[in-house]
Amino acid sequence: MKFLAEKENIYNGIKIVERATVIKGLQPVLANILIVAKAPNKLILSATDFDLSIITEINAQIEDEGSITLPAKKLMDIISRLNDGLISFELNGTTMVITNEKTKFEIIGISASEFPQIEEITNKEEDIEIDMEPFTKGIKEAAFAAAGYETNNLLSGVVCDINKNVLEIASTDGNRLARARKIINNKDDKTIQMIVPSKVLQEFLKMSYLLGDDTVKIYIEKTKMMIESGDTKVITRLMEGQYPKYNQLIPTTFPKEAKINVSTIIKSLERVSTMVNEKTSIVKLEFSENKLSLMGDTPDAGASQDEIDITYSGEDMLIAFNYKYLLDCFKNLESEELVIGMNTNLSATVLKPYNEEDFVYLVMPVQIRG
Repeated sequence: MKFLAEKENIYNGIKIVERATVIKGLQPVLANILIVAKAPNKLILSATDFDLSIITEINAQIEDEGSITLPAKKLMDIISRLNDGLISFELNGTTMVITNEKTKFEIIGISASEFPQIEEITNKEEDIEIDMEPFTKGIKEAAFAAAGYETNNLLSGVVCDINKNVLEIASTDGNRLARARKIINNKDDKTIQMIVPSKVLQEFLKMSYLLGDDTVKIYIEKTKMMIESGDTKVITRLMEGQYPKYNQLIPTTFPKEAKINVSTIIKSLERVSTMVNEKTSIVKLEFSENKLSLMGDTPDAGASQDEIDITYSGEDMLIAFNYKYLLDCFKNLESEELVIGMNTNLSATVLKPYNEEDFVYLVMPVQIRG
């Protein structure tokens, strides 16, 4: 096995697939990337943790075909330190010799025969092709509210609902809910509903800027899904079950509404949170005439308070939240201003961008004690 590849091409390819590797898995080969060289110019990189598999192809000058698996992290470290230009790769047994100008590395791999078989979706007649931008923006806005990643917990999944020209993405962990709706160019007006593991969509979002394609194709085969963009394929299982009817949970009217500058409240929350109890993460918000006071305290450490100007004319209101839930929302907003809609200090509170209807975030307050 011998090939030459441009540093930028192979480095970006490794960055894409390494997201599916497992550093401390039961099988050491899962920390590796499978590299397959096919003449005359195709280099295929693959990685899997069994739940998520990623395959990408890059151009390379293939002199001798072959395959090997190499440790992803070490390979990334090596390639990142080499000079720009062509890099030579030559396999000697299970040792890959990497040469760039006067620099040489030898990295020991594991035989490709030990790498798990990745099953792609081969029936590509049934696909939905949509634009990349609304897909990734919807993931950014609405996938973060899912529960922590657990294989059997449906709330660790994200709902993706494509209906004609509307893409709806939503997630909830039981304490908060995020929902985004995006207008898409759905070429054949196809409809699909699926629950995708949140980890898969988050990893796709992180790699999307490397894909260089304007569209995404989605294939589904029974309980398996494949996202294809350009020369990259992301394969995962779909989650099965009845997801909560989340749209019914979102209030439509609010007796109390406040308009707030997003960057101002982020800075204020970050200041106040320095004195918050790490176990509860509770910050109190006190709304009064065009003012918002933010308060945090830890009984054995001290307290913090900050005040910002807002637009609010309702009755005074004291309400408390897990501040991390608020920051997660604020940092995913692209609007300069947001609206907070409240009923009581124990009922669901809605946050959304000012003058926009495509993103809604719902968060449950926590009870104020003492």
